[in-house]
Amino acid sequence: MSEEKWAGLRAAVGRPVPVVVRRLVVHEFRALHSLGLWTVRRRHRIPEGAVRVPYTGPQTGMMYAFLFVSVVETVVLALVIPWPLVHAILLMVDVYGVVLVLAIHAACVTRPHVVEADGSLRLRYGALFDLRVPVSLIAAARVERRYPDGGGLVRVDGNGVLDLAVGSQTTVTVELAGPVEFVRPLGRRGSARVLRFHADDPRAAVAALVRKPVPPPLTPERTAPSSTPDPPA
Repeated sequence: MSEEKWAGLRAAVGRPVPVVVRRLVVHEFRALHSLGLWTVRRRHRIPEGAVRVPYTGPQTGMMYAFLFVSVVETVVLALVIPWPLVHAILLMVDVYGVVLVLAIHAACVTRPHVVEADGSLRLRYGALFDLRVPVSLIAAARVERRYPDGGGLVRVDGNGVLDLAVGSQTTVTVELAGPVEFVRPLGRRGSARVLRFHADDPRAAVAALVRKPVPPPLTPERTAPSSTPDPPA
């Protein structure tokens, strides 16, 4: 192989993986990890004293319907395709697709929204989106059902309103005292001043957001032992 080709090969190998590809691979591994958590009924990073806010209600039926269609498709192709090699390849692809759909749903179940004990908010959608909002930025929260226009998981309009819809709907609106930055699933950055997201129980989510944070218990400082007075003569 010529020096030019070796140089080109070394450059290709040493070139950084594109951000989009890297994030997709990371999302996939996190989703598969969530499938294991789901199997053992565990949740991902829920601090003590935090309130879990599930959001998978509107999409659960659709996910299981998609799984049913995928299984039926796999069976039909197994009956129709006569070539063993092609059948084996398609079977592996279909099985992996079913596992991946289950993993994506498991990531949403095991990674709910979280209102922590100090009143801060963590918005998530599976392994694809994760936004932390400190309590100092939360100005108001209310129950408000909306049906945003447009597609995509994360939508932000020109006024800085972020929609994180599930099943094409949001049920909670949080107004912020200032902008908060976030990272989209494929790596693009943005900022928002109003957050709209779906919660299966929006009233409980709002109640957790507007409650006063519980201060940690005070620990008395350790002091030196007092001297015992001498008994009277």
